[in-house]
Amino acid sequence: MIGLHGKRVVVTGGTSGIGEATCRRFRDEGASVVSIDLDDGEDTIVCDVSDAAQVERAFEQIRAVDVLVANAGISIRKPFLEIEEADWRRVLDVNLTGVFNCAQQAVRRMDEGVILMTASTNGLAGHPLYADYNASKAGVILLARTMARELAPRIRVNAVCPGYVLTPMQRAEYTDEMLATVNATIPLGRHADPDEVAALFAFLASDDATYITGAAIAIDGGETA
Repeated sequence: MIGLHGKRVVVTGGTSGIGEATCRRFRDEGASVVSIDLDDGEDTIVCDVSDAAQVERAFEQIRAVDVLVANAGISIRKPFLEIEEADWRRVLDVNLTGVFNCAQQAVRRMDEGVILMTASTNGLAGHPLYADYNASKAGVILLARTMARELAPRIRVNAVCPGYVLTPMQRAEYTDEMLATVNATIPLGRHADPDEVAALFAFLASDDATYITGAAIAIDGGETA
């Protein structure tokens, strides 16, 4: 990708799944990468993104940012009537408020730059058993689009909307039989690999994507088609 070498990149949720793959991809492109995560790891600042004070302290250590990939997220699989208030608050706090907290801190440290957010195809259409998760990801998409309008032209903001990705979080929630059932509904016949989503993040952060902002880009093997 053009223009990523030497960039200062922050990835939230960077110790597993899409986040870990994204950290690896940006490092392969020659970027300097810091991860913000609840779990410790390579070049990681331990931080709960839902806590604004912790996020501010984390970014004070980072100081300058060229690219933020706001990726940290959780899901709780329950029927709508079984979602408890604590479930709702935790999912929204991490998936939406966490993105907001990190984006604010990153923008304050950017002259020009790129903000990328992990949304989901669940934010584009209703999916049973994930009402709280779906609502959080729909919020991420509109947050990205609003920021894109306010921060142009110096900062580009986009949301990436993965479909089914074979991450540890997905593997923990789905049996082999459930995975096979889902794969049968996807035109490409399989879940995405996290590296494929990481490649999209790298493209959107690069100089190859300088006219893309305010977009919500599905990467879903044709599922939403």
